[in-house]
Amino acid sequence: MTDWTGKYIENFYRVLYDAYGLRHWWPSDSPFETIIGAILAQNVTWTGASTAISALISAGLMDPDKLFNARDEIIATHIYSSRYYNQKTKKIRNFLQFFLTEFDGSVERMKTEPVEKLRIQLLGLKGFGPETVDSILLYALEKPIFVVDAYTRRIGERQGWFDEKASYEMMQNFFMSRLSPDIHLYNDFHAQIVYLGNQVCKKTPRCNVCPVRNNLILPGCTYPGNKI
Repeated sequence: MTDWTGKYIENFYRVLYDAYGLRHWWPSDSPFETIIGAILAQNVTWTGASTAISALISAGLMDPDKLFNARDEIIATHIYSSRYYNQKTKKIRNFLQFFLTEFDGSVERMKTEPVEKLRIQLLGLKGFGPETVDSILLYALEKPIFVVDAYTRRIGERQGWFDEKASYEMMQNFFMSRLSPDIHLYNDFHAQIVYLGNQVCKKTPRCNVCPVRNNLILPGCTYPGNKI
């Protein structure tokens, strides 16, 4: 079994960074918008989530109090493009109830809480899984926690980092046990993985344009079609 070192993982990131540049993720105008975006991005393309975010902004609802006071049917209408809009309306309301009660609608107050406590609290909200919660913690609240998603699993399996049975926590620990707790590194590394998985390392991958494929400092991936 390969002993994947922190240096190796850093080199993997560097290859992606050199190929694609800084990804500037998460695109939003405020931490609160990022939080709502993380909820809307569940099980939908970013285009669908982004359209819903724009609709809320245009309606003047990208504000904790205004959004909380809006009727469910109004919210659902504006976030229609994000799919599962009725369920997501309930998730938004669940978050807002917590956010307004515990932190008086202040992201800055929320940021002062320890990451471990916040993670437990957010995971306790109905409809909030690890990926959504960790996206909020990293991208909105600037907490050093690595986000794992379907792209991470696909790329990690092909690279031999973990197998198909690996849990979210196992995959997350793979990175966090090998990298320093650097918010900016975690932010851009995850964004690079998303870009690679979305554009190159697809279900049917485009191995011929993969920046990792022929890099001499990295072992090759295990995908059958990845042959020089």
